[in-house]
Amino acid sequence: MKTFLLFCLPIFFACNFSSEKNKTEDALQDATSTYYLIRHAEKDRTNPSNSDPSLTEEGKQRADRWATYFKDKELDAVYATNYNRTQETAKPTAAMIGVAVSSYDPRTLYNETFRKATDGKNVLIVGHSNTTPQFVNAILGNSKYQDMSDTENGLVYIVRVHKNNSTATIETVD
Repeated sequence: MKTFLLFCLPIFFACNFSSEKNKTEDALQDATSTYYLIRHAEKDRTNPSNSDPSLTEEGKQRADRWATYFKDKELDAVYATNYNRTQETAKPTAAMIGVAVSSYDPRTLYNETFRKATDGKNVLIVGHSNTTPQFVNAILGNSKYQDMSDTENGLVYIVRVHKNNSTATIETVD
């Protein structure tokens, strides 16, 4: 009988561990991911040859207003492209929630690595007039949204992903 128990016990634990692992994976797949996508705040346009301008004073104030907007959103992460204007827009919100701004490559939007890293989380993504709607489209899996106006700095796209069902809404925030 002892031999039988010694033989069965490891099988029991292996099955139980596998079951717990499956429950954890199922919970992640059932979790809703919420993505808040914004364009960077107002950039300095005084030097047209500068390809990486910082924010204007108005842009810095908008970045602070974004932090106020996101205060009650329970964000888990903040992402921005690696440009001054997007990083500066993201920093007040990231500082408020106590995380560093993670950079993403605007040429590889919503890839498998990013999707897995953000599954079940609330995430702010700061981009550009072209990459922000493109990112929304990549999450949704269609081409619903066109590039934004180069002067539009107050829109937030809210995309919720639950299992294989994704929805998007747009809000204007000023």
